[in-house]
Amino acid sequence: MKIAIVYTSITGNTEKAMNIIYKYMCRYTSKCYVYEVEHFPFYELESYDAIIIGTYTWGNGDVPHEMIPLYRSFENSTNKDLVTGVFGTGDQCYPHFCGAVDEFRDMLYVHSNLAATLKIELMPQHIDEHRFERFVEVVMERVKSKKVSISLK
Repeated sequence: MKIAIVYTSITGNTEKAMNIIYKYMCRYTSKCYVYEVEHFPFYELESYDAIIIGTYTWGNGDVPHEMIPLYRSFENSTNKDLVTGVFGTGDQCYPHFCGAVDEFRDMLYVHSNLAATLKIELMPQHIDEHRFERFVEVVMERVKSKKVSISLK
């Protein structure tokens, strides 16, 4: 299985969350690749079994400008079977807590095989650990079920 985690982080919170997700993902596959969004090879978008997106939220619940090319790539993708997940960090004192996660979620629901979303308050804490583990488990269950259904055809 070939998995990509594509992320951006401004304070380090989303990067810390990505590292935890990567740790759990390595339990399932040795082919898990991590990319800061600026270094993601967009032309390989459809060569992955799953893509997990990590983002912070900017302004009033907006997708950060550096994530817009990835967002648009999914909108223009023809592979609606690509398994995806999206996670992010945010601050609940803002009216649109993790609004960028919601924006990606809504778009990915239409343009991919969205498996899971995860919102983390500020910096990941030890009490969030089980949520990270479950997030990865749900994404990988979707990848495995997709592979089984393809082999049964």
